[in-house]
Amino acid sequence: MADRSGKTPFYKREISFRRQHSSGPGASPKAPKHHKKLVGLTVGASQLAAAEVENNGHARVVKLARQPLERGIVVGGELRDPDALAVALKSFFRKQKLPKRNVRLGIANNRIGVRIFELEGIDDPDQLHNAIWFRAQEALPVAVDQAVLDYHVLERRVSDEGAVTWRVLLVVAYREAIERYVTACRAAGVKLVGVDLEAFALLRAVGANADADGAPVDAATVVVSIGHDRATLVVSDGDVCQFTRVLDWGGFALDIAVARALDLTPSEAEPIRRAIDLDSADAPAGLSTGQAAAARDTIERQVEAFARELVSALRFYQDQPDSQALGEVVLTGGTSHVGGLAERLQRLLGVPVRLGDPLAGVKVRRRLKGADQLGSLAGAIGLGIEV
Repeated sequence: MADRSGKTPFYKREISFRRQHSSGPGASPKAPKHHKKLVGLTVGASQLAAAEVENNGHARVVKLARQPLERGIVVGGELRDPDALAVALKSFFRKQKLPKRNVRLGIANNRIGVRIFELEGIDDPDQLHNAIWFRAQEALPVAVDQAVLDYHVLERRVSDEGAVTWRVLLVVAYREAIERYVTACRAAGVKLVGVDLEAFALLRAVGANADADGAPVDAATVVVSIGHDRATLVVSDGDVCQFTRVLDWGGFALDIAVARALDLTPSEAEPIRRAIDLDSADAPAGLSTGQAAAARDTIERQVEAFARELVSALRFYQDQPDSQALGEVVLTGGTSHVGGLAERLQRLLGVPVRLGDPLAGVKVRRRLKGADQLGSLAGAIGLGIEV
């Protein structure tokens, strides 16, 4: 997908969090290398997911893989036990016969910031990097020596008077959080070519903003990926990731609520949550009609609470300069497959909501087309796509 000017949208390009010595004054960033083969890797609270993608003119998914991950290794996107993750990754890549080279890792947590700002009065592109770096220090939520940052120039404008304005997107993350993942990958023998925001990967996978004829739509697309313990919200105008936020809500919140309603453990409640359809009064196997109704009502209340969080975040986005009207919400992530969830959120949010198909914009090996629960693989697929 390209924008109206024919340029590749920023979220389709690689973001590589460089080490501090290469992101200070006087150090110009290197252009990202194009990789014909990539393995996109996501590490969630409950699973590892990977997509092997060939990029030769058009992205082609050749392998999809996932494996449960022991709870507690990753919590809220933060890696708690690098050694345990290294063991799990080594097993995962071996069992799934995945290449350990050219792997792009996705991250998502509340300690990653995305900012868009403008710089004026700089004519020399060679001076731009230093100016961005110094401006970034003002925008950083953390001390520079604790941060890893990257940026991309979105636009260069020249006024009638000849004044130059640069529009820049800045990504910043806590160094320690990134390096824990990098250390675990290195210990597992996984060779990373980059670290990307899951938000950008989700846009590459399911965030195409176009009408039925392929023409760009002048409205923002919202992608919401709901995982085990967090939901990633991304807003894009079809070219730029304008806003992203990670919310502390996911399938586990539903499991806990259902467990309390039915006097079960969360692990016992999980298969019930997966079997419940909000649009059906039928009781899943093993449940009485009363139990099914109680579980359904509990999930409904949780969805209403989640919708309020989404509304609050989207109002914050729309209060920002250059925000757009909301065109639609695209759901993905493992928890997006709860029956009737899209319809409930559409009613509560007041905008169209649909389930995203991460395979719609890529070529796929025939045997992969029937893969179930594709939402939980959307991030990995997007990470594997190179443009």
